[in-house]
Amino acid sequence: MDEEYDAVVCGTGLTECIISGMLSVSGKKILHLDRNKYYGGDSASITPLEDLFAKFNAGKPPEEMGRGRDWNVDLIPKFLMANGELVRLLIHTGVTRYLEFKSIEGSYVFKQGKIHKVPADEKEALASGLMGLFEKRRFRNFLVFVNDFNEEDPKTWKEIDPKRTTMHELYEKFGLDKNTADFTGHALALQTTDDYISQPCGPTLNKIKLYQESLARYGKSPYLYPLYGLGELPQGFARLSAIYGGTYMLDKPVDEIILEKGKAVGVRCGNETVRCKQVYCDPSYAPDRVKKVGEVIRCICLLDHPIPDVNNALSTQLIIPQNQVNRRNDIYISCVSFTHQVASKGWFIAMVSTTVETSNPEAEIQPGIKLLGPIRQKFVSVSDLLVPTDLGQESQIFISRSYDAVSHFESTCDDVLDIFKRGTGEKFDFTKVKHTTLGEE
Repeated sequence: MDEEYDAVVCGTGLTECIISGMLSVSGKKILHLDRNKYYGGDSASITPLEDLFAKFNAGKPPEEMGRGRDWNVDLIPKFLMANGELVRLLIHTGVTRYLEFKSIEGSYVFKQGKIHKVPADEKEALASGLMGLFEKRRFRNFLVFVNDFNEEDPKTWKEIDPKRTTMHELYEKFGLDKNTADFTGHALALQTTDDYISQPCGPTLNKIKLYQESLARYGKSPYLYPLYGLGELPQGFARLSAIYGGTYMLDKPVDEIILEKGKAVGVRCGNETVRCKQVYCDPSYAPDRVKKVGEVIRCICLLDHPIPDVNNALSTQLIIPQNQVNRRNDIYISCVSFTHQVASKGWFIAMVSTTVETSNPEAEIQPGIKLLGPIRQKFVSVSDLLVPTDLGQESQIFISRSYDAVSHFESTCDDVLDIFKRGTGEKFDFTKVKHTTLGEE
């Protein structure tokens, strides 16, 4: 390993693999290392099923769960917004040629003890059990306003200033009650707390527009999910990087990031060192340059039935807004199944996750667990939320954030684009993105 590289990327989590692909496409010479023998790092998909049971010391899977190799279980499942930034990245970089996607069948929200479909358009808003008749009309008017709203065109603002008017003031202008504001903010705009209510409304309006545009792509829900699990995504970006000359080495522990005058100039693996101008890595490769800002609890649940009360959907996202269960953070439930080639026929994989707020994390996810019906097997994990304390300007070490509790990829994409900008000094140029749809079964 005596060559010099523009950058060494450590870890094959999704964030690192996307960065590696983007840098390679941009003409950089990349070496990509991972201490594990498999792709995906913390965001890997575990196969066969026996490996998942072994990881959690749960013995052997029961025979009725079928062949172990029919299972691909995500440790950190997330859905893609059909018109979101990760899909734009996939299309821009050509990774779509390695992947097949299926749309998620439904998006639901929990309100006052019941599960409701998130109304996605004016017609669904008028039929929804979430609101009374007059509230439905007010909500429909709000959706029409959002649909027409364009931050660049003041004619569409209708006396709303996206930089000054708060979301609270906007909800009041349309006469929307607290419950409607709750599911609008958390199930459409996908805000994770209520902090957004007192902030300018522009960013939240753009998030609702993203939801509407993503929904318009495929109609059932705004979410997509890759066949064979999320582990396909890092591998897709790894293949892309390789096509552009990137070099990959798995099962290669990184012992040290070598610094000269406070700046990264290489990495050491055992007795071997490699020179580079920059290092990109996940928090585990630079523990002295990150801080813990919280914890996430995740519970993987294997079911032999769909989640009750979601119209027998074979895949779904369900959000429990924090106000419904007296919390500060939402609880997220995602469910995929055998139709995505991630489980044996007739089986489902549900994940319940949230940001930890107490000393008893398992009790915090109980509102979500209760909605799943009988659970055949569950695996619980609590992981640290780590963020970089060093943004890399001096050290040239660019560290990603841990994966949060939310069940979609938008925050991960924000992190990727932020790291790319810090590392290259340039904003990623989305104008090159060709707007084609993803291959779907």
